[in-house]
Amino acid sequence: MRARTRILVLLTALVLLAGVATASVLHASARAERRNQPQAGGPRVASGTVTLTEPGRLVFRNLAWGPHRDELASVPATDPAGPCTASGVKCLRFYAASGTGVCLQAVHGAVSDTYRALILDAALRERAHYDVPGIPSRARVSPSGHYAAWTAFVGGDSYAGTNFSTRTAIVNTRTGALTPSLEAYRVIKDGRTYRAADVNFWGVTFAADDRTFYATLATKGTTYLVRGDLRARTLTTLHSNVECPSLSPDGTRIAFKKRVKGLPKDAPWHLYVLDLRTLRETPLAEPRSVDDQAVWRDGHTIVYALPGDYGADLYELPADGTGKPLRMDSAAVSPAYIS
Repeated sequence: MRARTRILVLLTALVLLAGVATASVLHASARAERRNQPQAGGPRVASGTVTLTEPGRLVFRNLAWGPHRDELASVPATDPAGPCTASGVKCLRFYAASGTGVCLQAVHGAVSDTYRALILDAALRERAHYDVPGIPSRARVSPSGHYAAWTAFVGGDSYAGTNFSTRTAIVNTRTGALTPSLEAYRVIKDGRTYRAADVNFWGVTFAADDRTFYATLATKGTTYLVRGDLRARTLTTLHSNVECPSLSPDGTRIAFKKRVKGLPKDAPWHLYVLDLRTLRETPLAEPRSVDDQAVWRDGHTIVYALPGDYGADLYELPADGTGKPLRMDSAAVSPAYIS
């Protein structure tokens, strides 16, 4: 090949590469611009004041595209699909009770993201923060607001398979005393202390006595509902095949997701409710697989997220096995009812 020909080929290649680079930049810029624009037909979101003490409100992570995406937002609980007010506080996972909130948040770095848990007051001001060792997954606050818990993936990023590791922490929001991992608690299985290298915990839900809580324990390929004792620092197994428990307001039932044989490996769960006195299970009338920790709207209805056009939508469903799912809000996840 002549020198002149080689130069022409090189120049042509450089021009093509420059064109590709320019197109990539313009495409990325356009995507960023779209992310900051409200999506046509999407939920109406406007800046305003959000608190955790205004009764009758639903606070959640807003997923509608636009400048308020990922912010905590609020709507009347009686009109969840109506216009919502965005707070400016961004969270990946959120929950609140009695004027205390927990917000699992990403901290964007030059090389990679890190994560932290913020304890928020009623005005969404930070009271304390704690490092979170992985991708945020679940968050809960006790009914009194005196305790908060969160779960993160420290290995893997899905509950569907078996190759993952979690870390679940509990903090006393009054004193700041932190238990970084429930693995520090003594596990009691079949009446005896149980130890294994593969234990994982996730999905804490608190009772009203500021002592009792429930969570999922996974070991040897099986999941268990465990009852935790904050004072004795114990975890006692109660029932198998229970994940992401959520305690009813009266403390008598657990809503949970259960692995059902015959379902796809990446979507293996159905929603159930467990009577804690009889350990009787009631399947709920949601035919789709739900990978969420449900929330009790009241003593009769649970609320949960399923994939939607904006990332996730919220659905409600009777907790007694009757009825059918009703989509109550689009572009929302991590709901908390303020009472």
